[in-house]
Amino acid sequence: MRRRSGQAAVPHASIHDELLLHLRARATLIVLVTVEEQRALAVLDQVRRELDADADLVVWDPAARMRSMAGRKLPEASTVESALDRIGEQATHHRRPDVYAVCDLHESWDRAPTVRRKLRSLAHRLTATSASLVAISPTPDVPRELADEAVVIHLPLPDLAAMRVLLDHLVASTPGVRVALDASGRDALARAALGLTASQAQRAFARALVRDHVLDAADITAVLAEKQAVVRATPGLEFIDAEAGALDVGGLEHLKEWLALRRGAFGAEAAAFGLPSPKGIALVGIPGSGKSMTARMVGRMWQLPVLRLDMGSLFDSKLGETEYRTRQALRVAEAVAPSVLWIDEVEKVLSHGDQDGGTSMRVLGTVLTWMQERPAPVFVVATANDVSRVPPELLRRGRFDEVFFLDLPSEAERVEILRVQLRRRGRDPESFDVALLGRLSAGHVGAELEQAVTDALFRAFGHDRELTTADLAAAIGEVIPLSQSSKERVAALRAWQRDGRARPASASSAPHPDLKLA
Repeated sequence: MRRRSGQAAVPHASIHDELLLHLRARATLIVLVTVEEQRALAVLDQVRRELDADADLVVWDPAARMRSMAGRKLPEASTVESALDRIGEQATHHRRPDVYAVCDLHESWDRAPTVRRKLRSLAHRLTATSASLVAISPTPDVPRELADEAVVIHLPLPDLAAMRVLLDHLVASTPGVRVALDASGRDALARAALGLTASQAQRAFARALVRDHVLDAADITAVLAEKQAVVRATPGLEFIDAEAGALDVGGLEHLKEWLALRRGAFGAEAAAFGLPSPKGIALVGIPGSGKSMTARMVGRMWQLPVLRLDMGSLFDSKLGETEYRTRQALRVAEAVAPSVLWIDEVEKVLSHGDQDGGTSMRVLGTVLTWMQERPAPVFVVATANDVSRVPPELLRRGRFDEVFFLDLPSEAERVEILRVQLRRRGRDPESFDVALLGRLSAGHVGAELEQAVTDALFRAFGHDRELTTADLAAAIGEVIPLSQSSKERVAALRAWQRDGRARPASASSAPHPDLKLA
């Protein structure tokens, strides 16, 4: 009975103006999508005051029933059906531009045909008045019968300015707090809470204040930790520890240079220079060639938080739930901006084919529209292993700044990868014949080389001795690389790149003809 809304979320700075515009245009039914009911009512109260000095905000919910924010006496309404009847009567009688906010209405319109019928009739009845009905709902899905009547608006998560006001108010109202942060430090603390609801942020700030009654840099880390826990609770979305820096990823010289040139492109100085914020990159290539590490590398190079969006985990059998999860995850990524959003194995969105009632295509459409129109500075890093399942419209210019291909590493890159892996495990690369190992590992990708180093360490540990070049050579020889076990797949990927469809991420790569592995 429900229809997914195709409307995009309202940008943070315009939510007040957007609501005011629709109320002045006599929109009779507005669905305000948010889980922050009290914040939504506060925004509506502010808007109705600006709309008309005599306008009232009348709120109904199943527990508190009907109440007037202007203190006017109202009739009783114990059920949602009676509330809709009373709203129609009041709006017709008073002829004021009142705003009637109904909470939990989505619960009733889902299961009661009479509620849907009353809503439709009420929306038509309100056209002869100056009043509007606002349904505060956690979901944007409305009954099909109301699709043409309803205006769907998403209440965005609090922005930096709102977080700063919330923090300052909490500090001022908490006795005995010593502030050890200057203005920039307070901004950093407020920025750490981006991505949280107002209630979640208030709880995080309050815990930071009562912990030691000192507001200092340690509280920034504490708030970030709480935000990470909340983001991880968002289906399909998780915080990623960007522990890999540019020097921790072997090779990929062209890609590293491209990223380095855009390191400060999210700042005010770049905007003043006339530069747009970078949109993102698509990474296509052979599995294990470093696409996942690259997403972390971007966050480390640019000092931005990295969020991972797992497209596969967004899917749910409940009607409309997959699309809702997708929109919610994208809104959280915008709230945390500037940020890096890593869309892992983007081809998974099409894995269901035509067997899911069109959900895959609707999700793809949601993501494509968001990538094209997103107002927030979110840099997207999309990875794909199976380019044959990636629709061409996803990789076109405008959605991504560049498409890079990660090929089999050249001998020089394999040597660099081995050096990186040895250093990460506390070994000096100069103590090993890495040049020999680079020759022996022809056709191996970075993930296979990492596993070979791990296997060699187990070998040495099991024999109660230090790691040697012989251990590493033996481990490399035991690995059957993907370039050999899946020759056809690797050849197809490399042929795709040779057709000029992507820019090589490396300055050099392994020879294109069939590999003769050692």
